Amino acid sequence: MPETVIVIESITPQVGVSFSADQGPQGTPGAVGATGPTGPTGSTGSTGATGPTGATGSTGATGPTGPTGDTGPTGPTGATGSTGSTGATGPTGATGPTGDTGATGPTGPQGPTGPTGATGATGATGDTGPTGATGLTGATGPTGPTGDTGPIGPQGLVGPTGPTGPTGLTGPTGATGPTGADSTVPGPTGPTGATGPTGPTGPTGADSTVPGPTGPTGPAGANGATGPTGPTGDTGATGPTGPAGANGATGPTGPTGTTGATGPTGATGPTGADSTVPGPTGPTGPTGSTGSTGATGPTGPTGSTGSTGPTGPTGADAAALPGILMLGGM
Repeated sequence: MPETVIVIESITPQVGVSFSADQGPQGTPGAVGATGPTGPTGSTGSTGATGPTGATGSTGATGPTGPTGDTGPTGPTGATGSTGSTGATGPTGATGPTGDTGATGPTGPQGPTGPTGATGATGATGDTGPTGATGLTGATGPTGPTGDTGPIGPQGLVGPTGPTGPTGLTGPTGATGPTGADSTVPGPTGPTGATGPTGPTGPTGADSTVPGPTGPTGPAGANGATGPTGPTGDTGATGPTGPAGANGATGPTGPTGTTGATGPTGATGPTGADSTVPGPTGPTGPTGSTGSTGATGPTGPTGSTGSTGPTGPTGADAAALPGILMLGGM
């Protein structure tokens, strides 16, 4: 038999009501029945498609520069530079008074060479000279290759929910879907109307084999409490990356780190060979300023040996020699 399906769209969930076309004669209206139990809540609809990803926000301001790390240990001493050109000779000291010329004695035979005297004590270290001017800063080296991208950091805390955006325009109404199958769960019964006065009892009609039509639906009841939120749908595809924001202002430079520890002093070089021409060294004059290093000139020819001068006065005895050598080494 044909059936008429009426869908009531003002209630949730939607249900269908069927009417039969071959109902019998209308019986006497019975008393309004008690409100039936509320039907079970319909299943939660599928989650809607995820909306497009919003545009990327502008890049935040660059954080302040971290403090400068500690200075690394001093590197090993570099190789000794080439010897600079000899400074200008200091002025000759005043000539002492000439001693009385002694009588020239006969030249004695060459005596044997005496033993080498003991090495004098090392003189006290002189004061450190002033620090030289800082050299020019070298050219900046080429930028090294970019390092591999580090692992993704842990997920940050979810920020507070932003304000609700304006409601979008209503999309066009979709095509009407096919009529669903009849619901197996009766819809909720509307509130009971006021009981009218009892009419006279009519003759009892024959029992109808088809239920009478349902009365008009009462006004919609208040919405029930919201059901639990359904499971989160799959994450939508990531939208295209927005343009990069402008770089933030550079933060202030952090404080300079502490100077690293001085490296160890290099090993002392080997002692040079003893001079074959001893002689007391005069007091050292003040050190002149270091000139720029010139190219070493060729060695000049050895001059001719001068004539032997007159024999000088007798020298001090050997006991005073260490003191003389000490003065010469200072």
